[in-house]
Amino acid sequence: MELISLYKRVIGLDVHQAQITACAIVEGVDGVTRVEQRQFGAFKRDRHALAEWARALAPELVVMESTGIYWKSPYAALEAVGIRSHVVNARHVKNVPGRKTDVGDAQWLATLARAGLLRASFVPPANLRELRLIARQRQKLVGHLASEKNRLHKVLTDGGVRLGVVVSDVHGQSARAMVKALIAGRPAHEVLVFASNRLKASREELFDALQGELSASHRFVLAELMSHIEEIEARIARFDARLLDGLGGEQSALALLQTVPGIDLIGAAMLLVEIGTDMSIFASADRLASWVGICPGNNESAGKRKSGRIRQGNTYVRRLLCEFAHAASRTASVFKSKFQALTIRRGHKRAIIAIGHKILRTIFHMLTDATHFHDSTVDYEALSVARNAPRWIKSLKRFGFLPDPV
Repeated sequence: MELISLYKRVIGLDVHQAQITACAIVEGVDGVTRVEQRQFGAFKRDRHALAEWARALAPELVVMESTGIYWKSPYAALEAVGIRSHVVNARHVKNVPGRKTDVGDAQWLATLARAGLLRASFVPPANLRELRLIARQRQKLVGHLASEKNRLHKVLTDGGVRLGVVVSDVHGQSARAMVKALIAGRPAHEVLVFASNRLKASREELFDALQGELSASHRFVLAELMSHIEEIEARIARFDARLLDGLGGEQSALALLQTVPGIDLIGAAMLLVEIGTDMSIFASADRLASWVGICPGNNESAGKRKSGRIRQGNTYVRRLLCEFAHAASRTASVFKSKFQALTIRRGHKRAIIAIGHKILRTIFHMLTDATHFHDSTVDYEALSVARNAPRWIKSLKRFGFLPDPV
């Protein structure tokens, strides 16, 4: 079967770390089709040469595979000369077996693009792509922080200090002050001065938990860990400030997302830089969920439903959605009841994925319609009446619409 051409001028790019192979298929006014192949390096001057060559051909469509992070620099170079190329999923453009070469890959991409058989992946605008660097590095820092906190807890336990038994958070304000006092070598009765009165544990329990055998090596490691923890926390705070400053023009979208149970300001900001605010790009909530990789798999053969495992997608968004789902499952919202029902039948992990999927679909419709979150389990009219009834009754009495009680 011959492929029907929908575009007359297309370019396919096979991008690697050190080399970019380009193939242009151009149909002239006389109907004659010519194929032009070029190879470029991966340095800045080479990317500029690629962009100028592509601009001279005036293509209707430029496509490239999403090869790791190597596609980002050529994409930016083409964008700078006014060419917005399409980045396609490598799984969707597998070459014909036996013809696997760089030139063959580029020509196959151009052939498929000419026939209109490729669908572009979502690539956010340049400003959001830059903010993605900040948001994703912040996620890495949060992981490092959790690792260091766990290590500090283990070193305390190794030294016989059982503070984690009587305190819910070893890194809370009061507990951290006590740990710093232990590192400084103060005895247990002096460390108790830093214990907050809000702690549920009694003074006797705290005193017993602080009794340990911290050696000089324990204190050295604990001091280094505490210093590193506070350094990472300060760094995360700087990342937060830079991220929010970059999203200064998206205050309305940030406010909308924060009405969803489980989403705070930083979570909303990190989600926005990944999916953007224009939901028309995805066309439907199903496509957005598929792009993220959080929707159930569609795998059926001979009338039998097979594995419905989620596939790879945007791991950064999926991690955020799982965090939102954990937080929302502990709130008095529709997500809590849904989570409890799913946990019984499907287990904790599948329930979290399902709640994350539900939150993402909700966010899609909120950003599309520019509406706040509406919980179907909450009677908002009753809440409004309960909040305002005393003021209304007082006003009605003052103006004579209600008689004073005898």
